[in-house]
Amino acid sequence: MSDCIFCQIVQGRANCHRVYEDDEVLAFLDIFPVSPGHVLVIPKEHAVDIFDLEETSAQAVARVARKVAYAVEETLRPDGLMVAQLNREAAGQTVFHYHMHLIPRAAGDSMAMHTRVPGDPGEMAGIASRLVVALEH
Repeated sequence: MSDCIFCQIVQGRANCHRVYEDDEVLAFLDIFPVSPGHVLVIPKEHAVDIFDLEETSAQAVARVARKVAYAVEETLRPDGLMVAQLNREAAGQTVFHYHMHLIPRAAGDSMAMHTRVPGDPGEMAGIASRLVVALEH
């Protein structure tokens, strides 16, 4: 979809801090992170939500989310990790391309799912680099 920001990222027409990519899935840092290391995992093929998603794509996203979760754990050592996936506006979905959130949490953090505050580009680049290294082994 040409007007979908996540499709534009997949196509290389929009920038992101990539942490993992294979033939089916892309994982990158959320440009508006709830916490440092907030990763989005998306299928490369456009699907609006879970109801539009092919089963093989769902399996691929789950496989990569688990892999990235371990890298976040190893690299950032959060107190916890929220894994969330929202469907439709009433559930809080704001980008209508299926995606899973991996949000590192510290004890006492709010349970916020979204922020409109952009992350620090330098910090994000550093975190992305560390995650890429962790995912390489």
